[in-house]
Amino acid sequence: IRDRLKYLSEFLEFGSFPDVALKENGFEKTKLISSYFDTILLRDIIEKHGVRNVRLLELFIKYVLSIFSSYFSAGKAENYFKGIGERCSKATLLDFLSYAERAFLLFRLEIFSPKIKDRVQYPVKVYCIDNGFINWVNPRFSENIGKLMENSVAVELLRKGEYTNMDLYYWKDRQQREVDFVIKEGLKVKELIQVTYASSRDEVRKRELDALVKASKLLKCNNLLCITWDYESEEIFKGKRIKFLPLWKWLLKI
Repeated sequence: IRDRLKYLSEFLEFGSFPDVALKENGFEKTKLISSYFDTILLRDIIEKHGVRNVRLLELFIKYVLSIFSSYFSAGKAENYFKGIGERCSKATLLDFLSYAERAFLLFRLEIFSPKIKDRVQYPVKVYCIDNGFINWVNPRFSENIGKLMENSVAVELLRKGEYTNMDLYYWKDRQQREVDFVIKEGLKVKELIQVTYASSRDEVRKRELDALVKASKLLKCNNLLCITWDYESEEIFKGKRIKFLPLWKWLLKI
């Protein structure tokens, strides 16, 4: 298991590009990741969409990568860039986000709600298609490991959704309880997933389980999963059965 966790750490830090994984040291891996990033930026975004303000685009992409696995608001992003002296508009930033999505660099999740108003009103959550890009832009691996786990789960669920009738959302209520992933197939919610950097039951925060139970009742879904770092179990919590599964084991199953 120790070797698996070592390889998992490397996967979370340097991502999943095959040629990157085959490089012998971190410097060579990072150098290749940097070249991939530059290629995507130039060929798939700047040249393809005729972007003139290249400096703003690069700043924006790096900004979004710095808030991965978190909420994105075009209004907040606009205020941030204006605060550092960059001229921009929300429309331009939303265009940049769309370009990055079409280049398969970033993707976003909407809140789960039957109301279109809620889906528009609530911010989206943003994820990067490969963890290597995140750590190249924002090299704080030990501080971000929980969010990097969440990003990896998001990527794997996105890949799975390409071959199935599966839609992916996040869930949040007015009391700020949140579930990382809501998996819907057809008209039914099939699974609710939380991701937490926990190696024991004591390290799993109660509010994460409370959110799972609340969403379970509201969305009528009893398939509840908590993906952990290195804790595996199954228990009844507030009348609901929750399965705890280490990330490495979940990745091998999906």
